[in-house]
Amino acid sequence: MDTFIDRQEELAALEREYARMGSSFVVVYGRRRVGKTALISKFIQNKRALYYLATQEPELQNLQSFQGILAEFLDSDLLRSARVDRWEDLFRALAGACTADRERTVIVIDEFQYLGKANPAYPSIFQRIWDTVLKDANVMLVLCGSLISLMKDQVLAEDSPLYGRRTAQIRLQQIPFAHYHEFFPGYPVRALVERYAVTGGVPKYIELFEDRKDLFQAIRENILTKDSFLYSEPTFLLQNEVKDIGSYFALIRTIAGGAERPSEIAARFGMKQTSISKYLRTLVDLDILRRDTPVTERNPEKSKRSLYKIGDNFIAFWFAFVLPNLSYLETGRMEAVERRIRQNFVDAHVAHVYENVCQERLWDLADTMGAPFIPERVGRWWSGANEIDACAVSYADRQAIWGECKFWKNPVGENVLHDLEKKVAAVPEAERFGNTLAIFSASGFTDRLLDAASSRSDVILIDDGVR
Repeated sequence: MDTFIDRQEELAALEREYARMGSSFVVVYGRRRVGKTALISKFIQNKRALYYLATQEPELQNLQSFQGILAEFLDSDLLRSARVDRWEDLFRALAGACTADRERTVIVIDEFQYLGKANPAYPSIFQRIWDTVLKDANVMLVLCGSLISLMKDQVLAEDSPLYGRRTAQIRLQQIPFAHYHEFFPGYPVRALVERYAVTGGVPKYIELFEDRKDLFQAIRENILTKDSFLYSEPTFLLQNEVKDIGSYFALIRTIAGGAERPSEIAARFGMKQTSISKYLRTLVDLDILRRDTPVTERNPEKSKRSLYKIGDNFIAFWFAFVLPNLSYLETGRMEAVERRIRQNFVDAHVAHVYENVCQERLWDLADTMGAPFIPERVGRWWSGANEIDACAVSYADRQAIWGECKFWKNPVGENVLHDLEKKVAAVPEAERFGNTLAIFSASGFTDRLLDAASSRSDVILIDDGVR
């Protein structure tokens, strides 16, 4: 991947920290493959910077590796030959050089959590290093990590020795769909959504698909082949984050199978609802699941009307199409699995991702489509069997958008608008708002719907069938 896409807000945040008076302490964390190292590499270009990648080796080997990198950075023959047993001594030598040099030095420790994993006392050691050595030096410290649970425990949690030291933190998320076309210039929206449904916004996954015009060939080569990069990726993602990986896999599989309400998940999982709460919280915290509440809920954090969905597109794809077919794949029957994917890909997976894409775009609708308000909440609405795919509400402005999302092969007709009107009429809160109806279509609209919408100021049509 030759281009650096999105991340402008994160780069700006890092630059602000670099420009601040005195030292700064920044924490950058997020799931594997999401682009943390690429972000930091971009940031430190043309800056005086020391970059160290911690490994899962014992602490002594990490200390010796850091000493070697520091010796090269300082061009110090003494450090190259000296025996050093304490981290403090290395950082004291670095801080002395930084203080003597008027140019600010960026110190990056990537995969910091491995140091704390090798030695549970390391966060305390590093607290002492920061407080007594680095805090008053001309440095910008960046601690980066890909194991979210360990980074929280070691650096961000209130009981961590490093708590309260950071001056900024960045949790790097997946790249939103709004920037996805930059990876695949010239692709129609429909094709972009189909690819996004597999890779999500994870730069490393996207990179694997960039050289393949045929999506299913890319799936075969990068996911279904036993020695491919993504064949066992969910296992790698979870194995260092949770202890009981089997239970978490079973829980995700239950949700992938259609159980969304906590009571239903617990029943299928064979546990009490109170017992699965910690599993659900952990998976939400890891950005694997998301907790949805109806968009009209005023206090969603306290709402009992919650549903759980797989919030990571690749994880959802893998649990829908790879895990149920592992026996076929392990015995070399890849063609049979690919046929199943082709048959069910759109209806069972892409159509749901398209709803999420449309929800994401509702945030921008005020700027791009002339919507009459800036939303406070965006999501879905449901009650019983009645569901509206993509909604945005503002209680401050008393305005709402109610949207249907159709990833169909054929143009959407006037009947969808009529159905949407009936659904909105069944929303108790809708009478409080000025309501706008929105229809998203991956294949355009019929002439009758276009004519009907043209005479109404409360209808917006978003045609994703246009290149």
